[in-house]
Formats: sequence, structure tokens, C-alpha cells
Amino acid sequence: MADAPKTASQEDINKNKTNAILCYLGILIIIPFMNEEAKKSPFVMFHLNQGLVLLITGVVVGVVSWIPIIGWIVAIAWFVVWLMAIVNAGSGKMKRAPLVGNFEIVK
Repeated sequence: MADAPKTASQEDINKNKTNAILCYLGILIIIPFMNEEAKKSPFVMFHLNQGLVLLITGVVVGVVSWIPIIGWIVAIAWFVVWLMAIVNAGSGKMKRAPLVGNFEIVK
């Protein structure tokens, strides 16, 4: 996983870990998306983008997962990437998700 292009201060990371984790929890992504203070945080914005990308790919993976064996492997791989993203947010890291992390939806 490549490092994120922008960096965040340690104070920003410590203050916004909860919002960053919420970015990966489905519909709860709305909370940091609607929070004006969180939108000013480079740490939250990075994870908001990663969360949106994973949410969109998760919908696609949900459809593909109906295909026996290949779909199941893809679903397991997506789940592992999703867990890695949550762990990175909780650890205060700004690392892109493998394969899909380079897409930028939110700037």
C-alpha cells in the first residue's frame, strides 16, 4: 500500500480517529460526511474517500459474490482489504487500500 499524498498532524489524527473509522461502516459514513469540522481534517477526508471507494466496490463485490468459488474469493479479498482499512484508520495511518485505493472520489 502506498502512502497518502497528504499528511495530517498528530493532533488531527488523535482528534478524528472515530470519524475516520466511521468512514468504513456503511451508512455511518454519513456522520463524518455531514460533519463540517471533520471535513476540514485531512485525516478524515482521506479515510472518507477510501471508505466511499470501498463502499462502491463492496456493492460490486456483493453482486460478484454470487458466482461460486471466484466470487467467494473476491468477496474474501474485499473483506480483508476492508479490515485493513479499518485497522489503518484506528492506528492513525493514512495508507491506501490495495487495488482500489488510488481512486479519488472526494477531494
